[in-house]
Amino acid sequence: MADNGVKSGPEPSERTTIGITFGNSNSSIAHLVDDKAEVIANEDGDRQIPTILSYVDGDEYYGQQAKNFLVRNPKNTVAYFRDFLGKEFKSIDPTHNHASAHPQESGETVAFTIQDKEGEDAAPSTLSVSEVATRYLRRLVGSASEYLGKKVTSAVITVPTNFTDKQKAALIAAAAAADLEVLQLISEPVAAVLAYDGRAETKIEDKIVVVADLGGTRSDVTVLASRGGMYTILATAHDYEFAGFALDKVLMDHFAKEFMKKNSGASDPRENARSLAKLRLEAEATKRALSLGTNASFSVESLADGLDFASTINRLRYETIARTVFEGLNRLVGSAVKKAGLDVLDVDEVILSGGTSHTPRIAANLRYLFPQNTRILAPSTEPTAINPSELQARGAALQASLIQDYEAEDIDQSTHAAVTTVPHVTNAIGVISLNEAGEETFAPIVPPETAVPARRTVHLSAPNGGDVLVKVVEGNTHIKVTKPEPKAKENGDSKAAKVEDADDSDEDDSDFDDDEEEEEEKREKVWKIGSTLAEAAVKDVKKGGKVEVSITVNSDLSIIVTAREVGGKGGVRGTLTSA
Repeated sequence: MADNGVKSGPEPSERTTIGITFGNSNSSIAHLVDDKAEVIANEDGDRQIPTILSYVDGDEYYGQQAKNFLVRNPKNTVAYFRDFLGKEFKSIDPTHNHASAHPQESGETVAFTIQDKEGEDAAPSTLSVSEVATRYLRRLVGSASEYLGKKVTSAVITVPTNFTDKQKAALIAAAAAADLEVLQLISEPVAAVLAYDGRAETKIEDKIVVVADLGGTRSDVTVLASRGGMYTILATAHDYEFAGFALDKVLMDHFAKEFMKKNSGASDPRENARSLAKLRLEAEATKRALSLGTNASFSVESLADGLDFASTINRLRYETIARTVFEGLNRLVGSAVKKAGLDVLDVDEVILSGGTSHTPRIAANLRYLFPQNTRILAPSTEPTAINPSELQARGAALQASLIQDYEAEDIDQSTHAAVTTVPHVTNAIGVISLNEAGEETFAPIVPPETAVPARRTVHLSAPNGGDVLVKVVEGNTHIKVTKPEPKAKENGDSKAAKVEDADDSDEDDSDFDDDEEEEEEKREKVWKIGSTLAEAAVKDVKKGGKVEVSITVNSDLSIIVTAREVGGKGGVRGTLTSA
């Protein structure tokens, strides 16, 4: 990449590209097959590859094999390190590293001390987090190269929206050390949207999208506007409390208490590092099983004090004890929409991304949060939904295929801002027209949150012909609340009779409650007309003709308005400077 101090990559014609999701908990790799992004399984058959390295007798393990060593070899197993890249030790949160190698301060960076060489006399190594990232990326690239049958040279890698420039630079340097050219770092929510928009059957249209990226150690919610295939990030929200690990902890606490209840006098398995690791691995497996079925078993050999433990749990019980976590995730999504200055009625799609998104209750709760016409793209609510764990890697692979033929300098200059955030209009720009009842209505031409520069055109009917006045105005949506009509009170005799009936049976009591239940208030999104930007008169329009209105918004937010009769000559044109 240009200006990053990294050596130049291969020639465009010699590149073999993939998309990489480099997660804090799990990673994925994908490539394009016949214009369709496909996720690659590693040599162990894992499509979601735990972001973990482990060293045993000088041998390096990664992915699921390394994760299994968290029980038997925690001190030489490095996990949950991605978010430490480019950070100082004093600014990190090592909470998730208690059952693995502990991060430590090393100069201005974070490091891990592990025994990665064979032999009892071999001295331990202190590896910086950048070196750990390099080793892990090297394994991902090796798996992809083996699968494709040729050396992978380049990749588009996804990063969180709150990754700093320093963290991005550290990731690019770590990839370069693994002999991998980073074509581009793309934000995770944009990659998730690309995975859907890149499908052949998808019709590109203007929309407001919420991407809920629910991972193992963090949850990120992004609100973005898609306008003409350009993405504008409107708001982000990040949470490190309500994530996959919180659901694991709910199950861990539940089964730990059940274990102690069944084995009177037994020690708490959460207070022993080895027992805790066993408890965590099985809780995670149980959580995944409950995402697929309504019942799951929990079984651990020698959980604590040499005692085996086996139990079961159903989905209803799980959802009950994890209610606080689910409510927290709902609040996070709602807060991101509010932060963007929008209402849930403004949202067209909600995309669930990340491993935790497989939990059916999360999608069900969001179904209640958003109106019925909002699409909730998750496996449990949409048959055509893409696997949430694979979304970002697929999107990254699609982006890689689009830019792989360009020179590195051209990629850096032309795509850096295009997929993060760009200048955009705040309010809609449209025209006032008369409906059949003679009432003024607002017809948006340039929707709010449209990236600029932009040009949009609309045709207005002129059934009566003659001189047509075109009024260009700003507009935006607001929520119209309609209160229900108060119910008429019943006369005393009938009400008394109803109460008497209610006392006779439980069924009548239920009916009585339903009758007395008040209707909910109605909320709908309507256009609110703002200030007038310009007025233009198109002369002598033919009866039954049409007037074409074009609005161009330049990069400096100045506006060019053109109005003319379709098929006619001349017209009017004016320029409005930005305030």
